[in-house]
Amino acid sequence: MSDPHVLCPACGLLETTVKSVLGLDRISILMTFVVALLVAQARAQGPAPETAPPLFPGGGLVSYNSIFTTRALTQGLSGNIPLTARPTFAHEGDFNFTWGFHHDFDLTILVPIVTNEFEMSSVSASGTGLGDVMLLVKYRFYRRDSARGTTQASFTIGPKLPTGRTSLLDAKDNLLPASLQAGSGSTDLFVGANWTYTGLFSLRRLVADEDIHALLRSKGAQKTRLGSDIESRFWLSYRLYESKNVAREWFIGPVLTWMHSQDDRIAGITQSGSGGDLLLAGITTYVGVRPGMHVWLGVDWDVAHSAGAQFMPVRRNVSFGITQQFRIHL
Repeated sequence: MSDPHVLCPACGLLETTVKSVLGLDRISILMTFVVALLVAQARAQGPAPETAPPLFPGGGLVSYNSIFTTRALTQGLSGNIPLTARPTFAHEGDFNFTWGFHHDFDLTILVPIVTNEFEMSSVSASGTGLGDVMLLVKYRFYRRDSARGTTQASFTIGPKLPTGRTSLLDAKDNLLPASLQAGSGSTDLFVGANWTYTGLFSLRRLVADEDIHALLRSKGAQKTRLGSDIESRFWLSYRLYESKNVAREWFIGPVLTWMHSQDDRIAGITQSGSGGDLLLAGITTYVGVRPGMHVWLGVDWDVAHSAGAQFMPVRRNVSFGITQQFRIHL
């Protein structure tokens, strides 16, 4: 990327105000979502195709990300819902606001709405509620420009707050296990690092992007400390199309994700086999539909996982969303 003030080539530098963003006509919004549904199909993708760069100073970003996850049941389950059960189907709608408040820094507020469903032969349950809000600060500590392209690296840290609903019930009005609630009831710490390398193999349109992060959990609802998570996501994307003014672009490429979850602890007792490892492979695409606006769609499939006694691996993960970038006039 040649302009140091642009979040990413797909976003562009949109010289507009919050008022003009809110004034988008209905036809434009409708067409955007149509594009999102028609584009070729990961673990939940974020609001920018390149994860290391922060927003330009004074820049703002709003996005919505819809994430659908299906999991396999542990073999041999019967009777009541296990205390370490994960949703067999989950939907998370993430509302993201990001502000580039200083050069190399931005602030993100992430508000999720969570729907969890659990089904097995003898019992089923479902519920929807506000999830745990996250407040994250990103700092870009490295940037290098060359004839090949740009290399950037950043660090992100912030709390996950216990704002989520922890009172979901089953059909018999029994409280669902903490692992099936929309919120955790715990205050946790998110830490992550991102690296973006444009011009891989001296191909200007080929981009390598690595996102590695961890969620370090504490004890929450029902005396439960859900297992801490570590995730590494690598996306190799190629820009198939780029307009002369960089207002419209199309990125697409394969994604490889490794996830590790520690065992849960309930009332101080480790639930052996509830955690495990998972390898997902998939494809993600981004389309810049107008200056500062893009949509994305991705899908991941389980290719390998550990076989813990209570581990419920992800089978498929589908994510799509829309992002609008703008300038904030303070």
